[in-house]
Amino acid sequence: MTDALTTRPRRGGSYLRLFTIPGARAFTLGNLIARFPQGMFSISAVIMISGVRGSYALAGAVTATGLVANALVGPWTARLVDRFGQARVAVPAVAVSACGSLGLLLCVRSGAPDWTLFAAYLATATTPNTGGMSRARWAHLLADDPDALHTANSFEQAADEFCYMLGPVVAAFLCGSLFPEAGTLASALLMVSGILVFAAQRSTEPPPHPRAEKARTPLLVRGMPPLLLSFLAMGGIFGSLEVVTVAFADTQGHKAWAGAILALQAAGSGAAGLVNGALRPTGPADRRHPLCVAAMTALMTLPLLAAALTGSLFVLGGALLIAGMATAPTMVTGMTLIQRRTPAAQLNEGMTLAVTGLLGGIACGSAVGGTAVEHWGPTPAYAVPVTAAACALLLALYGYACRPGRPS
Repeated sequence: MTDALTTRPRRGGSYLRLFTIPGARAFTLGNLIARFPQGMFSISAVIMISGVRGSYALAGAVTATGLVANALVGPWTARLVDRFGQARVAVPAVAVSACGSLGLLLCVRSGAPDWTLFAAYLATATTPNTGGMSRARWAHLLADDPDALHTANSFEQAADEFCYMLGPVVAAFLCGSLFPEAGTLASALLMVSGILVFAAQRSTEPPPHPRAEKARTPLLVRGMPPLLLSFLAMGGIFGSLEVVTVAFADTQGHKAWAGAILALQAAGSGAAGLVNGALRPTGPADRRHPLCVAAMTALMTLPLLAAALTGSLFVLGGALLIAGMATAPTMVTGMTLIQRRTPAAQLNEGMTLAVTGLLGGIACGSAVGGTAVEHWGPTPAYAVPVTAAACALLLALYGYACRPGRPS
């Protein structure tokens, strides 16, 4: 542990310098392998259930149940990680989650009653926040170097975008070219093997905090509620944008292109995240956050304008690419504030609460976006992500007004 802490990259924004820390490359590789299936789970389950059972309604209900369960259980899993350590909690938690995925596979394949699919998939709620655990390691290793931590957080956000951009493509390819259960099986194997590699890197693991259970929840820390609510609103952007874009592509007769068009938004975000990490941040994060959200709100009007003025799916793709460029800087700045405002003994819990907000927002955004499509049509429904972005901006401004350290 001493070597990992004393051998640090020199101050600055170089990605290469991050990985001069002993153990950094190993834990990053393991975490990326474990994190990649996050972009595969839902679509793999949908393809598997709909392909074998012939019901998209059942597939959607099962995956939605798993999403809600993970949002509820995730903070409790993160609290255990803070209290007992990453390796001691993540490995058994992933084992339970993998059993849930395999149980779902067996229930689908064997023709078990529909309720067993819900019961099996509930076990996947124990999946730990792998991205949060990686960010917690960087925060531990780079506690005295905020510039390098900014670069590390930007790398982690770009990694998230990479997983959610390529994960669905890989899942669809495996399920389509091999057998319907291939995506679910591959997801479980990647998650378990990646967590085992990640957990084995004990020299970079943050120390556990046995007294964290007695501390008050990060929800009560000054400045956290509006920040977490802004994550909820941002989730609403992503959830509604996905549903509305699929519907828009369907009306154009190119539903098969919807995944690729949505991937452009993730590509723009990932590229901007890498560039953002290479630059030295100017000004405090609590001031940069509302500015980033304002930029995201402004750019989120581009898909609405592209759909309304051109009706072209390919112009929409370009608009989504540009709109995505504000996402990663906003998420990175928001996560930086989460790290600074959360007590060190509860860092995993704090970051998981942010992810829980995102998941809740995605679920709500999907529902509202779908309703808007049904009543207004796909083009006017692009007003839903714009509205969600505006809500995120108002919350960010309120959070800046009541930030910690501000004179009363």
